[in-house]
Amino acid sequence: MTLPTGVSRRSVLAASAAATVAAPLVSSGAAQAGGTAVEKTYRLTVLGTSDTHGNVYNWDYYKDAEYDDSAHNDVGVAKLAALVNKLRAEATGPVLVLDAGDTIQGTPLATYYAKQEPITSTGEKHPMARAMNVLHYDAVTLGNHEFNYGLPLLNLWIRQLGFPALAANAISAKTGKPAFTPYVIKKVSLGRHAPTLRVGILGLTNPGSAIWDRANVEGRIEFTDMIATAAKWVPIMRAHGADIVLISAHGGDSGISSYGPELPNENPSALIAEQVPGIDAILFGHAHREVPQRFVTNLTTGEQVLLSEPSKWGQRLTKMDFDITRVKGRWKITTKAATSLNTNTVEADPRVLAAVRRQHEKTVTYVNQVVAASTVELSAATSRYEDTPILDYINRVQTDTVTAALAGTEYAGLPVLSIAAPFSRTAVFPRGDVKIKDVAGLYIYDNTLEAVVLTGAEVKAYLEYSAKYFVTHAVGAPVNPETISDPAVPDYNYDVFSGVDYDIDISRPVGSRITRLQIGGVDVAADARFVVAVNNYRRSGGGSFPGIVKTQVYNAQQEIRQLLIDWAQAKGRIDPADFSVRNWQLVREGVPVF
Repeated sequence: MTLPTGVSRRSVLAASAAATVAAPLVSSGAAQAGGTAVEKTYRLTVLGTSDTHGNVYNWDYYKDAEYDDSAHNDVGVAKLAALVNKLRAEATGPVLVLDAGDTIQGTPLATYYAKQEPITSTGEKHPMARAMNVLHYDAVTLGNHEFNYGLPLLNLWIRQLGFPALAANAISAKTGKPAFTPYVIKKVSLGRHAPTLRVGILGLTNPGSAIWDRANVEGRIEFTDMIATAAKWVPIMRAHGADIVLISAHGGDSGISSYGPELPNENPSALIAEQVPGIDAILFGHAHREVPQRFVTNLTTGEQVLLSEPSKWGQRLTKMDFDITRVKGRWKITTKAATSLNTNTVEADPRVLAAVRRQHEKTVTYVNQVVAASTVELSAATSRYEDTPILDYINRVQTDTVTAALAGTEYAGLPVLSIAAPFSRTAVFPRGDVKIKDVAGLYIYDNTLEAVVLTGAEVKAYLEYSAKYFVTHAVGAPVNPETISDPAVPDYNYDVFSGVDYDIDISRPVGSRITRLQIGGVDVAADARFVVAVNNYRRSGGGSFPGIVKTQVYNAQQEIRQLLIDWAQAKGRIDPADFSVRNWQLVREGVPVF
């Protein structure tokens, strides 16, 4: 394995033990055809995963049941491992396994070992390290969610891996050098008499981490443009002997970003293929889409670059096949193709299950703890398009927390507003016992609570931006709740306010939909001042909402999910009478839609 310039041997020590992959030949040997030698053809298979998001077991911790959805997908590294092992056994050539990031966040299992019993304080091995080490990856790329729990936990997780973690465009603010291993070159044996194949693997992480996890990375790590970084490192990898260059990129292929132009492109994988010569294939992630096979023509060389994205959570496995042969003493790819394989076709790998069983069971026990009793059933099913008590619950807890924290300060006299988004369409607080899993199902992200000061004009601009979520519906036209929103805007980028009364007119153009903005029946003045409770993702620029990226007046680094649990435990019951206020509605020319 070749070490990149400027990277310490210690940072890639975990990869050294697995630097050579041995495999038999694929096709028939050299033969004499009319006196002319016919070169042997070999096959290299690259398997790819991405966005596993803390899923090991095929388990839904929020429902406390085996995972299932309408398409009967399965999830988890145990399922991936079973499929990988099957393909390894069937392969007639070498097999490499890569991951394109977003690994250590996303399930109560991952959260438990980051928050309840963090591996940084207990000496425990992270469940995703246990699971992935059993699967025997060759490399993993860091995703943006790897930075959610801070650098100490991330660095410890990396040390626990038996393979390298890559991120060429994550740069140490102190040294100006890569903060993690940029790339590795795997020496792949094709057989006793064949020359060694050297496969270069470059990892690119998402620059959005500079916004989404600003508190964890600011002043420590800077994120450079993924396209420019690839352009820098691909020639270096070739110069160091890489016969084939693969990129594992945590960035989608759409070419657009969810944040503004102040940072490099969030989803540039197709642009990398198009603009950077010398790349053979790109495994990409981040967008949670299934892209079995896509070819992009490089503008410089005219070569076809193969791209593939394997959906999310371990539901799919990318399989790339490369047929290679020797031409004038050099390895050449003659054909390449990719496909997507469904993990619901195999049974979970028992070794992965055994490696994580104790941690899985501890998490299940934790999420089934009762926190309070609800007087009625509360559902989030309609929270996107009508005011619901369950979203009011989030806003009430956030409002109470910020109000108490600012007592006695210069901001104590300002009204406190709160912002929440409908993260889940399936979240329910049942009548009777409400458990941690129910709260976690409502607030599925590990956000912390912050607060800033906004003017009335800024609140209105924020609401106008949020209201672009809805498709325009002319007066009198039918409204279907299932198609009421713009599919290009995810639910988590639609926010509702508490503390202010407003109407959203979905018959009007985007930008002029807030037709009523009042408190106590009085219009909100443009220069009025409010404290606004908001999560750290939004406050740091996630979703590019206007006016919210400013200095906090409150930031105690308290996780919102835990605040929701604590509030319920302190009360002992969840009663809508304590927090439900119908303060917003969708209208058309003043007539309520619902």
